[in-house]
Amino acid sequence: MKILVWPGSLREQSLNRKLACLISKKLMGCDVDIDLIDFKEYSMPLFDSDIHNTSGVPETTTRLAKKISDCDGFVLVMPEYNYGVPGPVKNAIDWLSRIRPYPTSGKVGFLSSASPSLVGGARGLIAIRPTLSFMGAWLMPDAFSLANASQAFDSEGSLRDGELDDMLLKLLSKFVNAASKFADQ
Repeated sequence: MKILVWPGSLREQSLNRKLACLISKKLMGCDVDIDLIDFKEYSMPLFDSDIHNTSGVPETTTRLAKKISDCDGFVLVMPEYNYGVPGPVKNAIDWLSRIRPYPTSGKVGFLSSASPSLVGGARGLIAIRPTLSFMGAWLMPDAFSLANASQAFDSEGSLRDGELDDMLLKLLSKFVNAASKFADQ
């Protein structure tokens, strides 16, 4: 089984990229093939119907769509910007929504976020759910929002809090179980 891990932040030292790396390691421990992408490799213009009508879907969007289509499930680890979805992620999804069938259709998705705030990015995850659901993704009801993330990681990139670490592993195990059941259909 193959899982795509998509850190939805462009910043090199992003807490969400750090969480995506940790999630990737945990998923490898669940005997899953991981495709951890670098979102910077999928830079695309702002969505514009004129561009779409004259030039079609950007090549970078097509490559991202193939990555999503080729996996059995995906993990989106994204920051929260101003109580919502970061612009680059929303823009990518707007472009991806022009491809039929939707690359996310029938895929099991797990949402996660990391933030230095006390809320942990949860509001951004709530905001992205309707769009991904509309595009046919089966989103896990539980998400993982890491609050106070700037102090949450040790020097090796693991979580300092053992209870949080156990919770993350349990959530990822449920996700892998669900994704494997959908993949078998």
